[in-house]
Amino acid sequence: MTHSTQTLKQEIHSETLYHLQFVGDPQVSPDGSKIAYVTTSINNKKKYDSHLFVYDRKTNRSTQWTHGESRNQSPRWSADGESIAFISNRSGKNQLYVMPAAGGEARQVTTLKNGAANPVWHPSEAKLMFQTSLEEGDDLHKKEDEKEDEELKPHIVDQLHYKADGKGLLDHKRSHIALYDCQTGKLEQITSGPYDHSDPSWSPDGSTIAYVRPQDDQPGSYMLADLYIQKIGQQPYRLNEKSGGFAKPIFSPDGKSLSYFGHGYEYDGATLTKVWVTNLDTNKTTCLTESVDLECSDVLISDLHWANPSPGAVWTKDGQGLYFQGSEHGNTGIYHLNLAGEVTKVIGGDRHVYAFHYDKDSDEAILGISDPTHIGDLFSVSLKNKQEQQITSSNDSFQETYEIVAPESFTYQSKDGLEVEGWLMKPAHFDASKTYPLVLEIHGGPHMMYGNSFMHEFQLLASKGYAILYTNPRGSQGYGQSFVDACRGDYGGGDYEDVMAGVDAALKKFSFLDEGQLFVTGGSYGGFMTNWIVGKTNRFKAAVTQRSISNWHSFYGVSDIGHFFTKWEIGNHFTGDPQKLWEHSPIKYVDQIETPLLIIHSENDYRCPIEQGEQLFVALKNQNKTTRFVRFPESDHNLSRTGLPNLRVERLNQIVGWFEDYKA
Repeated sequence: MTHSTQTLKQEIHSETLYHLQFVGDPQVSPDGSKIAYVTTSINNKKKYDSHLFVYDRKTNRSTQWTHGESRNQSPRWSADGESIAFISNRSGKNQLYVMPAAGGEARQVTTLKNGAANPVWHPSEAKLMFQTSLEEGDDLHKKEDEKEDEELKPHIVDQLHYKADGKGLLDHKRSHIALYDCQTGKLEQITSGPYDHSDPSWSPDGSTIAYVRPQDDQPGSYMLADLYIQKIGQQPYRLNEKSGGFAKPIFSPDGKSLSYFGHGYEYDGATLTKVWVTNLDTNKTTCLTESVDLECSDVLISDLHWANPSPGAVWTKDGQGLYFQGSEHGNTGIYHLNLAGEVTKVIGGDRHVYAFHYDKDSDEAILGISDPTHIGDLFSVSLKNKQEQQITSSNDSFQETYEIVAPESFTYQSKDGLEVEGWLMKPAHFDASKTYPLVLEIHGGPHMMYGNSFMHEFQLLASKGYAILYTNPRGSQGYGQSFVDACRGDYGGGDYEDVMAGVDAALKKFSFLDEGQLFVTGGSYGGFMTNWIVGKTNRFKAAVTQRSISNWHSFYGVSDIGHFFTKWEIGNHFTGDPQKLWEHSPIKYVDQIETPLLIIHSENDYRCPIEQGEQLFVALKNQNKTTRFVRFPESDHNLSRTGLPNLRVERLNQIVGWFEDYKA
């Protein structure tokens, strides 16, 4: 493509977010002739709508099956293919609906006080398993519209884990598994007790379910989740002997084994997710990926594809192998695993497989795929011959209208010789005769990874004339267990050297970068690192810190995860070694900050609470430093990904505006 052709395309701006569509959660019908999926968009009121679409493989056409201003999600085909169950909030709260596959109106089948989620059809009968929240003494017949006493009451806390980002203060409700009989309309509660139950799945004969249940709320056990097997009508039993964090149990085709994800927290929160199989007859458990240095899940960051449900490690039809999503070197692909522990990448490339459904009858995968220049669409891929067919074209007009920049990947050595991977995006309408400012983007987690997925924020900055550098410093996923563990206890040490070495390597490699115009931003852990950087160097003309950590002392007590995360990542609790927490707190170095700093935080962020931004702002302002504090209402830690659309746009405007104020 010539430069003159490129200039005909428009520049991306923050409001283009309103025009994007996000497709995901593909589900193949039992006879393989149709694919149901979800498309999310932003309506004229700047609210999200999600609707079910069905793609007919004979006509190669998609038809929208739900309409109106509502969120419709989790489409699931019945075993006979005659019905689709889904979750919708059209009544005001998420409830369970069933729709005839031949066409017709959807029928609401639950009116539960606390709604419904995660429908799973019985393998042979017209019954639906799903999740709902119940308090002790509640039953399944209390209706959604029954009013509660609205008189204000104090919130009484007697558990360590009493709040959560995205939920706020937790009540005494627990997630339970229930069963709906489509023939009789009968509702039946399957699980009981003061525990949350999730990830339910059926055995092939429909007599037994498997699910995940966290351990008691005690110090050190909050993140532990066990696997349970329960024959319908009988008491459950715990499957795993070793404590750890386990998820996504799936029965083998013969019902004799169970696959699942998990680990024993050997490296705390930096432990790689592995694939396990337990023989239900002998109770013999095997970690099938023990010898593979691979993260067996999707950990690739995108601001457009977030929280697509993982299908787990799904069995092949003959029960001799499994398929799962795996992440390495900035890519998420599909891997095959046999029962001998041999792992093969079957769908790879420089891209992000963010959604995955396996059709074992045809040995075919239906995938949601994104890459740095493609927002994301559904594809069918034969696992026999690897032939791919595109199913949706959700953002073709956007891709044809706007200038989209492809990044260049490169590797470099950090100060101690560690090899680090990074990407550099040139500005839109790049002119080799000019020099350009550089924005360093730092990801959160820290145990996630940047890579080959579409990032609207990056493309926006490129359209404004910035080059964008993003890297995977030590602590990032995708480079093996030692690499992901390497930042723990050393925040601001080797990881800081990695990101700064990335800046130096980019300046050396790309001669069009202006060393006098460097900018930096990041969120969560990336916000911590932004704070750390401006306290250690004055190389950057301006910085934007988002949902950040500034003080590990207070983080310990105010974050929903602080009571274990500080020990996991810094090395100790506030009560154990307060000096170590202080040494790694960016606010300790606030008197050294000279870089103009914009602080962005969400009012309802329970992960990195807003007091972290408040402390930093007051400390800077009290020293007459250049700073600004922007507080986003009705927003949590995920503002940049799932926040209210108009606030997501305003966040982008604030970032760009701050950099523009200091750009030469």
